Amino acid sequence: MNKTSATTGLYWFRHDLRLDDQPVLSRLASRCNKLLLVFCIDKQWFEPNQFGYCAMGHHRQQFLFESLEALNRQLDSYHQTLLVVSGDPVEEISQLVKAYQVDILGVSEYPGFDECQQLRELQQRVAALTVISGSNNSLFSSQSLPFEVDAMPDKFSPFRKKVEKAISPQPPTEQVGLLPPPPIALQTDWPSVPLHRGNSSSYHGGELAAQKQLKYYFFDKHLISRYKETRNGLDGWDYSSKFSAWLANGSISPRRIYAELKRFEAQEVANESTYWLYFELLWREFFWWLQRKHGVNWFTCGGIQQQSRTMEGASALLSDWQQGTTDNAHINASMRQLNATGYMSNRARQWAASYLVNELGEHWRYGAAYFEQQLIDYDVGSNWGNWQYLAGVGSDPRGLRHFNIEKQAQMYDPEGQFTQLWS
Repeated sequence: MNKTSATTGLYWFRHDLRLDDQPVLSRLASRCNKLLLVFCIDKQWFEPNQFGYCAMGHHRQQFLFESLEALNRQLDSYHQTLLVVSGDPVEEISQLVKAYQVDILGVSEYPGFDECQQLRELQQRVAALTVISGSNNSLFSSQSLPFEVDAMPDKFSPFRKKVEKAISPQPPTEQVGLLPPPPIALQTDWPSVPLHRGNSSSYHGGELAAQKQLKYYFFDKHLISRYKETRNGLDGWDYSSKFSAWLANGSISPRRIYAELKRFEAQEVANESTYWLYFELLWREFFWWLQRKHGVNWFTCGGIQQQSRTMEGASALLSDWQQGTTDNAHINASMRQLNATGYMSNRARQWAASYLVNELGEHWRYGAAYFEQQLIDYDVGSNWGNWQYLAGVGSDPRGLRHFNIEKQAQMYDPEGQFTQLWS
């Protein structure tokens, strides 16, 4: 198809709120004369789920809206506007396709169960619609992996070894060039949803903020060169990269981070710490594809191992854990930090998960669902994959992980500064 005849395209932004490394958007723009750029706020994100939580708490909601606003400002230079709608995504996109006689839909690949299901339903509802998609939020494409996704290892080490031996991450594409205009003049009167401003998160949404942090962490401060030594810190900004929130909503791509990491290694230093960031990106990649392999089992009581576990109703201990009022001061500090900022270090996440499952005897899915609500950097693959891993129903070859919290605190908070700060 070419643009000799009038062709209308629609790009459905989901977890890719940027203009850099957007190959599908670039392809779509080259094939149409008019272009709608759309993001849909799913109202179910703000309604209580089966665990009694909302899928999106106010920290991530704030970050999302900042990211959307930043994307819309970027689009000004393209004489484009981001159309934000609210409702059921399949219904909303279907209506736009029909109302504007859309010929081609562009959308990034995303392995989340809900996202895959929504795209299938949309294609069934608008059967004549041409859909183009591709990889823009993972290091590798499904075609480049050295195995079929359905046959990939369920354990990280064999996954990593196979991948590192066979392939390298794909290079990112450059920022989108020209974009066709929208089919009509669009208003930026976005849907009204409860928005909590003024929280205490240090994160600021948007692609430019993500790129600023990438430059700061790599080239301004060279913090990446000692990442492995500092990554287990509990509080502060510089001990870890903090890329996770921008990666989660796609304000930056993992391929861009990897490309800049390799540039840093070429210009400055390549050491164990620079490799370790790639190692962490591979963990993200592992869970990215593993959730696609296992589909709905990503969320079931028995996890991907399909263990015969039941889930009883939560006790009052669950509320104590959520609010940071347990008998353990280190867990309380970690949960209070999460509730106040929407962020918790990787080390503290392991403590909190182990304590909930092993000390309080609550089901791991309550913890995973609460983290989904609270975390500003919530990612469906990493969050649910890590909770399964710790609970012994996921990809951990050792089974149930049980942390000695007091010993951990002596190692990582020996002077008790973190615990005192959030007491």
